[in-house]
Amino acid sequence: MRFSLQEQYAVCGVFDLAYNGRDEPVRIGLISERQAIPTRYLEQIFQRLRRAEIVLSKRGPGGGYSLARPPAEITVREVIEAVEGSLAESLEMAAPGEGDGSLRPDFLWGQLAERFADALAALSFEDLCREAARSDVKRAEPEPPMYFI
Repeated sequence: MRFSLQEQYAVCGVFDLAYNGRDEPVRIGLISERQAIPTRYLEQIFQRLRRAEIVLSKRGPGGGYSLARPPAEITVREVIEAVEGSLAESLEMAAPGEGDGSLRPDFLWGQLAERFADALAALSFEDLCREAARSDVKRAEPEPPMYFI
C-alpha cells in the first residue's frame, strides 16, 4: 500500500493545524512553507477538506484555516477519504476468479485491506500530536501579528 502525494499532503496539512494551530486560523501559505507543499496544490486539498467539514476557512485579515473539530475527533482515514474517496474502494483487490487464474488467497487481501482501513480509522490527529510531542518534534513559532491601517 502506498499513499498518494495528495493523501500525504492532506495528512501533513491537517497535522500542521492540529500541532501548530493554537486554535486560531493559519494562513495556507504558512502551512505550505512549513510542510514544503506547493501552495496552489494545498489550496485545492484544503477546499476538499473544508467540504468534508474537517477544516474551517476564514477570509480576510487574520483569516486562514482551522480545524472544524478537536483533533481527537478527526481520523487519518477521514482525511484520506476526503481527498481521495472511499478507502475501501482504493484498497479493493480483484475478487476470486477475476485474477490471472492463480491460486492466490484473495480473501487474505480483503482482510488486510479491512484491517488497514480500521487502523487508520482508529488513529486520530490527537494521537499523532501526542506522538510528535513525545518524539520532541518542534512546534512552529506563532506568526507575528499583522496590523492593518
